[in-house]
Amino acid sequence: MAATPRRRGRKERLNQADIPDDNPPVWPGVLGARLKPLSPQEVALVEETALSLLETLGLSQAITSMIEKVTAAGGTLTEDGRLLFPRDLVMGAIDSAQRGFTLCGQTPERDLRIYGARVHMSTGGAAPGVFDLETGDYRDSTLADLYDAARIVDQMDNIHHFSRSVVARDIPDNAEMDLNTAYACLMGTSKHVSISISEPENVPAIAALCYAIAGGEAAFRTRPFLTVMVCHVVPPMRFAEEACEVLEAAIKAGFPVQLISAGQAGATSPATIAGSLVQAVAETLAGLVFAQLVDPEVKAIFAPKPLVADLRTGSMCGGGGEQAILMAGAAQMGRHFDLPTSSIAGITDSKCLDAQYGAEKSLAVAMAAHAGSNIVTQAAGMQASLLGVSHAAYVSDNDLLGNILRTIRGIEATPDNIAADVIAQVCRGQGHYLGEKHTFNRMKSDYYYPDIGDRRTPREWQEDGAQPIGDVAREKARDLLASHFPTHIPDAVDRSVRASFNIRLTREQIGRSA
Repeated sequence: MAATPRRRGRKERLNQADIPDDNPPVWPGVLGARLKPLSPQEVALVEETALSLLETLGLSQAITSMIEKVTAAGGTLTEDGRLLFPRDLVMGAIDSAQRGFTLCGQTPERDLRIYGARVHMSTGGAAPGVFDLETGDYRDSTLADLYDAARIVDQMDNIHHFSRSVVARDIPDNAEMDLNTAYACLMGTSKHVSISISEPENVPAIAALCYAIAGGEAAFRTRPFLTVMVCHVVPPMRFAEEACEVLEAAIKAGFPVQLISAGQAGATSPATIAGSLVQAVAETLAGLVFAQLVDPEVKAIFAPKPLVADLRTGSMCGGGGEQAILMAGAAQMGRHFDLPTSSIAGITDSKCLDAQYGAEKSLAVAMAAHAGSNIVTQAAGMQASLLGVSHAAYVSDNDLLGNILRTIRGIEATPDNIAADVIAQVCRGQGHYLGEKHTFNRMKSDYYYPDIGDRRTPREWQEDGAQPIGDVAREKARDLLASHFPTHIPDAVDRSVRASFNIRLTREQIGRSA
C-alpha cells in the first residue's frame, strides 16, 4: 500500500510565510480594559465610599514622618490616633501621579511602557517552598531556586516582568536575605525585577547594589531596573509602620514602588466582594498620598490586591471565581483613576499542573488582564495558594499567557482583516484559503502558536511517548537550567559586587569561572 503523503508541518508553513518574524501575534503591552465588571454607578460608589472612609475614618498607626507630611498638607490626626485624608488631598495625589513611565530592564529591549491599559504578565508570590523539579515533592525554597526561577523566566517571551517568587529560606538573616534576593533576581534576568524589603535598614545596601550594577547612582536613577513592593498597610485600615519606613527610604533611594493592600475577605476585609474592594482601594490611595508627599515625581504603582478566603476554614483560596472578579474590579478602578495598576491573579489552589491548575489560573489572569491591569502578578509559576512555586509551570504558563494575551488583542475588524476581496477571489477560484498568499502572510502575525502545547493527533502523540504537558514542561525547564546562564551583568561588575557585598550564590552557580 502506497505511503500517505506527509502533510506539511506548522514549522514548514511558517517558514514559507513572507511576514517578518518581528511582527508577532502578541507582545508586551497589549491593550486591555474592555472588561468592566462594575457599572458606572458602581464605580462612582466605590470611589465615593473610599474617599469618605479616608476622610472620616482614616488609618491608624501612621509613622511620624507621614503624620507630619499629611497634616502639613491638610490632613488631621484624631485624638484616638487615626490619620484622616481630606478628599482634595487624595484627588490631588491621583491627578498628579506619574503616568506613562517606563519600568526599565537592565537592557533597553526589556523595557516595559506602563501607561493606559497596556497589559504585562509577571511572576510573584514570595512562596516559602518549591515543587522539586526532579522529585515533584514540596520542599523549602532556597536562594538557588530563586535564581533558577529568574533565569527560566528570562527565556519566557510571555512573562514580561520578574517579581520575586520564592523566599530564600536558607538565609536566616533578613538583611543578607534581602540583599541576596535582589542579587539573584538581577543576575538571573535582564527583565525588570520587583522585590520586597523586610526592614528599612536594608534599603541602603540594596540601593548600593543596584547603583553598582547600573554603573553609578545617577545611572540607576535615570533607568531604575528594580521596583520595591511594599505592603504599607495591615488591614483593616492600619498602616504597617516598618513597611511605611521601607517605602519612604525606597522612594528617596530612587526606586519605583508598588503600593499593595492585601486584606483577606471575611478576615481582614469585609466578606463581600464590593466591601473588600472598597477597603483595598482606600488603603492603597492612602499609600499613594504618602508616596507623593515623599517625592512628587515618584513612580508609584496602584496595587489593591485583596484576597479571598474559604469562609468554611478561614484559609486563603485564590482559585475561585470570587478572586477573579475581585481582581477584575480592582483593575477597573485603576483604569478609572488612570493610575499605573497591578493586580494579583493566577493564585491557583492546585498543587500540580492539572486541570484545576489550568482552569483557575486562566480564569483569574484573563479577567484581570482584560480589565486592563498593567502588571498581572502571580500569573506564572505559583501553585498551592501561594505556598509553592513550580519551575516547570513557568514553561507551561508561558503558553497559557500567550493565549490569554491573544484574546486581549481582540479581533481587530478592519477592511484589510475582514478581507472581503480575498473571500471573493477564493470563491471564484479554488474554493479554499490554504494556498492563498493572504493566509501565509497572516499566519505569523495573527496566530499564537504554543511552544510546548500539543496539537498533534492522538496517534502521533502516543507514538512519541504520550507525555502529559507537565512532563514536557519539566524537560524544557531542566534543559534551560543546564544551559542558560545570563551574562547581561559583565564579569568585571560581578567581581566588583562580590568584593563589596556578601553574595551567597557562588560564581560556579551562576555559570562563571571562579
